[in-house]
Amino acid sequence: MNDRLDAPLKVTGRAKYAMDHSFPGMAYGYVVVSNVAHGQVESMDVSAATEALGVVGVYTPFDRLDLRTPPVSPIMGETWVPLRNTDVDYYGQPIGFVVAESFEQARDAAMLVRVTYDEKPALVSFDEGLASAEDAPESRGNPPQIEVLADDVESIEDVFAAAPFVVDHAYRTATQNHAAMEPHSAVAVWDGELTVYTGNQGSNLIAMELAGALDLDVSAVHVINPYVGGAFGGKGRTSTPAFLAAAAARELGRPVKAALTREQVFTATATRAETLQKVTIGADADGTILGLRHDSWSSTAMDRSFVEPTSHGTSREWYATKNLSISQKMVPLNIPLTTFMRAPGEAPGSFALESAMDELAVALDMDPIELRVRNSSLAPPGKDLQWSSKHLDECFAVGAREFGWTPRPKGRVDGDWLVGVGMATAMFPALRFPATVGITLHADGTAEVATSGADPGTGLLNVMSSVGAESLDLAPSRITPRLGDSKLPPGGMSGGSTATASVGTAIMLAANEVLDTLLALASAPGAPFAGQEVTYADGHIHGDTDTMPFGALLRAIGRDSLSANGSSAPGEELTKHSFSSFGAQFCEVRVHRLTGEARVSRLLGVFDGGRIINDKLARSQIKGGMIWGVSAALHEALELDGAGRFANADFAGYLLPVNADIPDVDVHFVQYPDTFHNAVGARGIGEIATVGVAAAIANAIHNATGVRVRHIPITVEDLLVD
Repeated sequence: MNDRLDAPLKVTGRAKYAMDHSFPGMAYGYVVVSNVAHGQVESMDVSAATEALGVVGVYTPFDRLDLRTPPVSPIMGETWVPLRNTDVDYYGQPIGFVVAESFEQARDAAMLVRVTYDEKPALVSFDEGLASAEDAPESRGNPPQIEVLADDVESIEDVFAAAPFVVDHAYRTATQNHAAMEPHSAVAVWDGELTVYTGNQGSNLIAMELAGALDLDVSAVHVINPYVGGAFGGKGRTSTPAFLAAAAARELGRPVKAALTREQVFTATATRAETLQKVTIGADADGTILGLRHDSWSSTAMDRSFVEPTSHGTSREWYATKNLSISQKMVPLNIPLTTFMRAPGEAPGSFALESAMDELAVALDMDPIELRVRNSSLAPPGKDLQWSSKHLDECFAVGAREFGWTPRPKGRVDGDWLVGVGMATAMFPALRFPATVGITLHADGTAEVATSGADPGTGLLNVMSSVGAESLDLAPSRITPRLGDSKLPPGGMSGGSTATASVGTAIMLAANEVLDTLLALASAPGAPFAGQEVTYADGHIHGDTDTMPFGALLRAIGRDSLSANGSSAPGEELTKHSFSSFGAQFCEVRVHRLTGEARVSRLLGVFDGGRIINDKLARSQIKGGMIWGVSAALHEALELDGAGRFANADFAGYLLPVNADIPDVDVHFVQYPDTFHNAVGARGIGEIATVGVAAAIANAIHNATGVRVRHIPITVEDLLVD
């Protein structure tokens, strides 16, 4: 089945998101945020707010809700919990919560809260913070600095000094926000136990965080999340409204609904970091890379909880070289938290690396594809573990053919438009997270496949239906997939392009378990196939002389259902291979010679992501990711003013592409199932789609105009040249 299973509910408005839930006696919360970037809250005068019409509770760090810091997540690290102390580390930080009988009453009362600060100097400028940059913590198992040198080489500088061709430039990427259509929100109900409806990327993980923050047993917390209105890292943690609504619901003994305003989403959640990256590549005359250095600086909040791993996510693995030097530093600032955002590390890192590779191709007068093919890696430099499956060269070949790429392409003129083409490599690590799936066979001949994970629009429901049907040898119409409920088997997080590989493998294991149990029951004493050798196929039990549908067998032995769980986690495959998905991005850009307006006129992506479970939904995922790449290249940038406030924290000033900005997007897959990685053979495709797009666009702009722009987003001002 190709069509998205949840599409009818979504397009008809019948899909219930968090804020769509209402309960008798519900109160409404509004978050109060700071208006300074650094300091201490000295006092909060809440008297006027408390006396305002309809107000039932006002909470601050001084009169706070009983919230604690939950245990550190092995995947996401420490969770920030609001109202734990009076520290203010950034403008727009949640510092209070007003609850009233209506949203409007809560909002109006929140405006009456008077805050006195002991304001301190704030460091909000990335450029000013570079002088005090610190080594980043370990990233993906790698230290902040890595150097791999050939036996006869003393330093990377010696390599560049001897190289016939060297490119050495700095590249910058802007701060971005996930800009989810659904603001972070929650509805919390307390009846001796806690039920929370909230958009997230893994309901059982949110239940664990809420349980820790409220000092509850996790069995007393129920998180429900069937739909997610945009995520890609932005809803990987428990949101501020969820913490506050949950604690207030327990305090007041009534349901509480809360949501961030659009401006608050830009500060009270988390963003993609700003980066500065310096890339140096030395090459021989034939294009062989002799040495590669990639030094990166990433903005981070003062808690230093996340660093964008740009150099480690790209140059650590992408190209073969005997001499490699990479480093990653962080720049702590009084800014909102930074976090994972679609292709964290790879998306901004590829802009720098793939721009530098294009600059090298120009210097060598070599076709950019030929340069990349010549330096394709069999394994990450300095590692013995080869790629489990890599067909990147085929991606280049298919892309060149379908796009109409010509070697050493030259820009052309079409009336008042300068037209150029560009390309770039895309890679993203193929990962798996721990996941458990439960399968239940019902006596009516149907089956349920269930896990607590989330489908944030990626099509995981369809994957569960397809893999479940395949594993149980049933028609997909007889499979009911269930997601987004923490009471289901723990499905981990829908993130890191891991869901299909993680959940799919667990489905196969659960299917084996439940079918083995079914066959044992079928041949047990007193059962219809007692004492016989039995097999299972096509939804039927096959004995020596008879066949019976599994539903009929369950009824015959007096059972309504039969259930089993399957659990999957990364295993010994990590000691045998390196794993990644691969792709090639191609684009055509038109730049108006008088106005400097840049328009992407063609996009093509070709990807090697192992087995593709659902072609239609996979193409949708890829197209969406490529559009993200266009947005990063030409639109998105959060701008901080001198006081540390985002000057464009809304959908009017924070630019995102609309339909008119995006041409038809063409997608091709080269399919080679990767069963070294997982039993399903599928690798992640959700994040790789955005990797390399921004570089391909910048490369195309250079091809069209001769102007090399080494930062994104690229604006009209960058292209207004004589």
